[in-house]
Amino acid sequence: MLHPFPPETEIEKQRQQQSRFRDDVSKAAGKIAFLQYIAVGVFLFLISGFWRLQIESPELYSQAAERNRIKSIPILAPRGKILDRDGRVIVDNHSSFSAILSRDNLKEEHLRPIADGLGLDYGDLIARVRRFRKRPTYESIVIKQELSPGEIAFVESHRDPSTFPELELIHAQRRLYPKDGLGAHMIGYVGEVSENELNSAEFIDYEPGDVVGKQGLERQYNTQLIGVDGKRQVVVDKLGIPRQVIGDKPAVPGQNLQLSIDLDIQAVAELALSENSRGALVALDPRTGEVLAMVSRPAYDPNRFTGRIRTKDWKEILDNPDKPMLNRAVQSRLAPGSTFKPIMALAGLESGALTPDFRAHCSGGANYYGRSFACHKKAGHGTVDLNRAIALSCDVFFYALGNKMGIDTIAKYAEMSGLGSRTGVDLPHEAEGLVPSTKWKMRAYRQKWYAGETISVAIGQGALEVSPIQLARAIGGIASGGIWQVPHLVMEEGNHREALKHDVKAENVLQVIDGMYNVVNGGGTAPMARLPGIELCGKTGTAQLASNELLKGTAIGKTMKDNGWFVGFAPRINPEIVVVAIVEAGLHGTTASLPVRDVVKAYFDKKARNALIQKPNLAGVPTLDPRAFLPRLPSGAETPSAVIARLGEHGTERVQWP
Repeated sequence: MLHPFPPETEIEKQRQQQSRFRDDVSKAAGKIAFLQYIAVGVFLFLISGFWRLQIESPELYSQAAERNRIKSIPILAPRGKILDRDGRVIVDNHSSFSAILSRDNLKEEHLRPIADGLGLDYGDLIARVRRFRKRPTYESIVIKQELSPGEIAFVESHRDPSTFPELELIHAQRRLYPKDGLGAHMIGYVGEVSENELNSAEFIDYEPGDVVGKQGLERQYNTQLIGVDGKRQVVVDKLGIPRQVIGDKPAVPGQNLQLSIDLDIQAVAELALSENSRGALVALDPRTGEVLAMVSRPAYDPNRFTGRIRTKDWKEILDNPDKPMLNRAVQSRLAPGSTFKPIMALAGLESGALTPDFRAHCSGGANYYGRSFACHKKAGHGTVDLNRAIALSCDVFFYALGNKMGIDTIAKYAEMSGLGSRTGVDLPHEAEGLVPSTKWKMRAYRQKWYAGETISVAIGQGALEVSPIQLARAIGGIASGGIWQVPHLVMEEGNHREALKHDVKAENVLQVIDGMYNVVNGGGTAPMARLPGIELCGKTGTAQLASNELLKGTAIGKTMKDNGWFVGFAPRINPEIVVVAIVEAGLHGTTASLPVRDVVKAYFDKKARNALIQKPNLAGVPTLDPRAFLPRLPSGAETPSAVIARLGEHGTERVQWP
């Protein structure tokens, strides 16, 4: 039997199916709407990005894209060369390579492998990068100088965009100093400017990473020697390889610096003063104040500072008890000993305390104010006048003279000669020295001066302190008749300052000079300094570091030896050169007289050689070529022309340092 309507179960099933269909349609519609919203959001994001890129900040993104294609490479300017008075090169530059980090694409996670590859301390590299955080990103960071071939290969093989894109290699001109520390204290060295220096007024115009003069002439004339860095812009491919130069701003080299130093005399001075000694030597032209030679021992090698010196090497220098970084020629403050006696003699003559009939009897010592003062000659010198007192360096004579003058009269003439104040030499950190007086002691110690203290000062001991360059200037000024020139190392216009002049009687100066002439040539204390044909005048000095009575029997007394001084000038009238040498722990002034003798001889030997080579041609008189007097040389030997050139025929020979 057929039913006209489907059963209820079938109707229910149909209803369920329709309900599921409606649910599926609504879900699909919701998903479609969600996708539509996402599409609209993406579209709006793209539209906003397009707006910023094309309308709001097109230049910003254009520059960013350009930086990915164009690299800016710094061109480091070479420093000016340092030349001697004849134009010969003392300090030069040499080509090298440095590794730099470009901060535009610097990634800190790359620093450790870069440090490992270049042999850098990772902590130092991190600290160096952080120092530049406040600097503009276009400023690169020099991380290592003077790269070895292996380090150059590391940079070249790792500076591609896929490895270390921030790593770059640049060409640089680095300082090349003479070997074995020749003139090291005078020349100085260069190094990277420190944070402390950046905070000082002297280096206010410099930036982190700049290489500046640290000591000596390199620091004193840093603004002249330093150049202006350039920049090169290159187009690079996707591998970071330069393909085209689109901009080039060349570097401007620093100015050359011509010194008054004579390289021949400097070399003799370096050899004359033993490498194993502690001491100094200064040679001046008293007519102009030009420094002809300057040596300080022990020396150091400035080439170790051209990059960043290793911590181990720096500690070794600082821990050295002989203080190799100290320029003893201008920075030491030591008692001058008997080299002070010529100043005492002039003071006595000018003040009237030293009359023509003034004599002193030396029996090996004298007593003043309840204390015994010995002479260096225990047997005594007998009765001596000024001439013999200077020649024989009789202490008793100058004890009596000092006691008669008093400390303030001594101080007046010592200061007139330039002691107790800086000479003004163009080197940094010059010592001031000390000339004691009643005012000085009251100011320094709040005590009065006792007359017994004057006795020691009269022979260059006590509180009196000088530097070698001060003593050279003082004696040179006396020998020149009362004209004290300002010492200087650089020969340039405007560097010659006005001399200090005092009216001193010519006859008084001649008496002092005669006594100093006899020190060397008249049976005095330095006969070994005598030079045939050269009127060398001088004065020996032995300076105690402490009283012999105080040191007697002590352990330190066995090692603490007296300093040896010698000051000499030549010729006797109108001197052309004055030389001071000090040998610490040299015991006697005679030890220091030998280097002075060698330097003076070298000066006059060169003068005679130049006169022979450069002798003018007289009208109507045939002139013989000095080459004709040279012997015939075997095959392969140096030719006469080469000999003449090596001797400095034109005065422009370049020194090739090994």
